[in-house]
Amino acid sequence: MSNANKSSDWQSTSTFCAWSIVAAFCTYFCMYAFRKPFTAGFFLDAKLGDIDYFLDTKLGDLDYKTVLVISQVFGYTLSKFIGIKVVSEITAARRAQAIAVLIATAEVALIVFALVPPPWNFPALFVNGLSLGMVFGMVLAYLEGRRLTEALTAGLCASFVVSSGVVKSVGSYLIEFGVSEYWMPATTGLIFAPPLFISIWMLTRIPPPNPDDIEHRSERVPLNREDRWRFFRRYSVGLSLLVIVYVALTTLRSVRDDFAVEIWRDLSGTTRPAVFAQTETIVMIAVVTLNAATFLIVRNRTAFMMSLMIVIAGFGLVAGASILQTTGMVGPFMFMVLSGIGLYTPYIAFHTTVFERMIAASKNKANLGFLMYLADSSGYLGYVAVMLTDTFTDSKENMLGFFITMSYVVSAASIVGILLAIAWFRRSLPNDE
Repeated sequence: MSNANKSSDWQSTSTFCAWSIVAAFCTYFCMYAFRKPFTAGFFLDAKLGDIDYFLDTKLGDLDYKTVLVISQVFGYTLSKFIGIKVVSEITAARRAQAIAVLIATAEVALIVFALVPPPWNFPALFVNGLSLGMVFGMVLAYLEGRRLTEALTAGLCASFVVSSGVVKSVGSYLIEFGVSEYWMPATTGLIFAPPLFISIWMLTRIPPPNPDDIEHRSERVPLNREDRWRFFRRYSVGLSLLVIVYVALTTLRSVRDDFAVEIWRDLSGTTRPAVFAQTETIVMIAVVTLNAATFLIVRNRTAFMMSLMIVIAGFGLVAGASILQTTGMVGPFMFMVLSGIGLYTPYIAFHTTVFERMIAASKNKANLGFLMYLADSSGYLGYVAVMLTDTFTDSKENMLGFFITMSYVVSAASIVGILLAIAWFRRSLPNDE
């Protein structure tokens, strides 16, 4: 039996789906253990001694935790720009090795962060972010271009919905057990290292798309510079609108994620370690179920337009949750759940359906890594820019108020942007056969 027939036979079974989802979910879930645990700390002691002089003269009025977040996000952002080329060009044979090397480098950076005293340890988080920014695209490449891609990538995306909360909970528990805030990130990473490398091996066993997948979703191939520019020029107006919306979405989602401890403080005055995992698990179940179901829509253009309507609905929920919280109609837990569903629904839609079905509907040479990294690089750059503004700095004492105000502005502007994108793509994408 040929390799193509073997691939087709396996992909027709639930075994393929289960294996692929578990491999992708666990790989990226474990990656978050190297990226997000540090946000569970407050690092208040770092403002003693030399840190005050360093912050006051070099970084203005930023507190040290914000400096750490900016450092990591800046590295992550730079990695996304590099990934536009690297992720879109890397071959299947080199992906697993690249993932392992990148995450190992991130762990070394966390150990350096623990060993070097503040303020001189914050560059270690820049290296950490620089190492981790390309992991998602390499994992995603194992799943794209298949008739079941939405279901598979929804399983992958479930990891970054729930994992951030889980690893923050793990980090908070480690601090309660006596691990210092500086050693907690590296310790969390080591805990998750064994399942990570098992998951990477599982990724290597996923077969390539079969002929039926290629017929319905188009073949996904590495892209050179000329290929990338050709695709962008063809859809520049619509893509630019989508990227602008994604920048706003990434910024708002990242504020909620990186400063969840502070938002919970403003909501209830206290923060239980388990609450992060509890809210994000509920968010994950709701969001993944909705986005995974889009694989049932056979026509690519129809699925693409439907995904944009899902994005609009998500922003509507974000604004609605903010109104309900401001008027006292929902409590802290429900507000965090609703805002999480509202933000992650469009965020995951971009990862699972928007760009996947756009490529399939266009029938042009492209791959998902290129479009996701085009959007991600811009998104994280926008987040860094927001964190460096005076408005963000002045809002640190009332993170909840800043988040709610930003929710209104981002939701309204993004809904308008998506409506304009829908109008443009209706004229530009080929009709379904």
